[in-house]
Amino acid sequence: MPAPTAPSPRRLRSTARALRWLPEPESWLDVGTGDADFPEAARTFFPYTAFDGVDPTPRVLHAQAVERLEEGYRGALTDPHLTAHLRARYDVVSLLNRPADPAELRAALAALRPGGHLLVESPDDPRPLLEYHGCTIVTTSRRSAHIPPRVATALPPNLTPLLPAARALDHTLSLLLSGTRFAGTYRVIARKTTNTRARVVAADTSSGRAAGAGDGSFQGAIAGDGHAQGVDAGPGIGRGAGGQGDVASASSAS
Repeated sequence: MPAPTAPSPRRLRSTARALRWLPEPESWLDVGTGDADFPEAARTFFPYTAFDGVDPTPRVLHAQAVERLEEGYRGALTDPHLTAHLRARYDVVSLLNRPADPAELRAALAALRPGGHLLVESPDDPRPLLEYHGCTIVTTSRRSAHIPPRVATALPPNLTPLLPAARALDHTLSLLLSGTRFAGTYRVIARKTTNTRARVVAADTSSGRAAGAGDGSFQGAIAGDGHAQGVDAGPGIGRGAGGQGDVASASSAS
C-alpha cells in the first residue's frame, strides 16, 4: 500500500515530467523510494525504463514484489557495499524531498554513468556541491515544499479526513508559488561529467587528498559534516562488485 502521506500521483508525475526532454533512459535509480510511488508515476513518461529503488525500510522489498521496481535494495545509498554494487549502473538517479546531504549526493553521482543525469528536489541548494564535483547544471527551478512526510502521524484522528484536501492545497500552492522566492524546494537537474580528469580530482577530494580549501567552498552553502567526505571514495568503492553479496535486495531476501 502507498504511504498515506506520499505526494499525489499528479505531483509525482509533474516531477518526472521535468526529464521528458531526455531520450528514454535505460535504467533509473530512485533513492528513498519507499513504496516506489515515484517510479510508478514516472513510468507514465518512461514506459521502457528499468526502475530500481533503494530505501532503508522493508517497503522497498514489497515494491519489488509487486513489480513496481525491477530491483529493490534495502539500506542507505551511502553504505560502501551498496555504493560499490551500484557504481556506474544508471542513466538517471533521483533524490526527492530530502536534504542535500554531501555524502548521499556523492554516492548518487557514483551510481551514475558518465553523462548520466541527477534529479534533486531539496530544501537546500545542491548546486555548489554538484559543480564542485564537475557536474553541469542543466536546469534549476523552485517549487513549494511538499507536505511534511510525517504529517499524518501528527494529525488527530478526527482531522485525518482533511488530508486529501491538504494534498490538493499542496499541489495548488506548488503551481502558484513555483519560480518565486516563496517556493521552498529547489529542483535541480545536473549532468555527470564525462571528463576523466575531473572524475579523478573529485575522487581525490572525497578521499581527503585534495587541498582543504575546497572543502569550505561548498560546506558554507550546504550544511554537512566534513568527516563524511570520504564515503564516496571509501574502501567499498575499490571493491567494485565485491560488495554484491552484502546487498539486501528482494531477490536475496526471498
